[in-house]
Amino acid sequence: MLRKENIGKFKFYEFLREYHERDRIHNPEANISGEEDIVAILDGQQRLTSLYLALKGTYAYKMPWKRKNSGSAYPERTLYLNLLSSSEEYDMVYDFKFLTQEAADKRDDDHFWFRVGFILDFNEPNEINDFIYDHELNLVEKEKAKFASRALFRLHKAIHDTPCINYYLEKSQELDKVLNIFIRVNSGGEPLSYSDLLLSIATAQWSKRDARKTITTFIDELNNIGDGFNLNKDIVLKTCLVLCDFNDIAFKVDNFDSEAMSKIESCWEDIEQAIRLAVELVASFGFNEKTLTANYVIIPIAYYLFKKGKPAKFCGVLQIH
Repeated sequence: MLRKENIGKFKFYEFLREYHERDRIHNPEANISGEEDIVAILDGQQRLTSLYLALKGTYAYKMPWKRKNSGSAYPERTLYLNLLSSSEEYDMVYDFKFLTQEAADKRDDDHFWFRVGFILDFNEPNEINDFIYDHELNLVEKEKAKFASRALFRLHKAIHDTPCINYYLEKSQELDKVLNIFIRVNSGGEPLSYSDLLLSIATAQWSKRDARKTITTFIDELNNIGDGFNLNKDIVLKTCLVLCDFNDIAFKVDNFDSEAMSKIESCWEDIEQAIRLAVELVASFGFNEKTLTANYVIIPIAYYLFKKGKPAKFCGVLQIH
């Protein structure tokens, strides 16, 4: 839960409602102007997006042998459940497929496609029986009729009755606390480091360049200087805080809000040059990843070069002569 006074410090993105493999693969930026307190999802976005696409959204992927630039290559599909036969997959009971409207309208002895999102319109279980009678599913073979009834009742129960989403509402406004919770919750899988999450939140504030690509490419460049180094995103982000003369240079999310990241972005070319020169200088003395025991020595060197370099007219810093 993020209070209204803190909303403007960060960017937020909506859930992807209509996936298109070519044209819509990224979450659109959310318009939060005039909003009160908001609830932001930190973990579970992929699961919730999948659930939304299944129930309310559309899914368009490229058909084979079609040109990528052809609009007809990406027909809009919605999720359907076959009510007359089970899945042919060995580990699946029910047959779910994303289908076009044309494909879903085709009916035979083994196929009756029910649009999964329509289950939201069934407020009472008896409406399932009405649907079965209205579409004459009660007139098919006895076992298939039973299968259709069980499938719809089970789907209704899963959506309307069974608690299937677990969540924890964090009301603290300290994002560092929130990120640490996220790291602990996800420690069972492929663990994300604190700096991975910090970089995701911090660089989302940049507006004129692809911040993640810019920083990761720059780190690769630095590590190839001389005999090679082992620098990472931590050292780059921490150096940014120092070079921009922020009062608080602690490595935490609160120091990478929209105002700070805007300043870093406007100074980026000078910051990048200062860090590069610092690493080149250290390399010229024969240091590399094996002999440079503390990467942090780069920071004061970069700070000196940053102040001695071009006037940072956009950074609000003074040039030292």
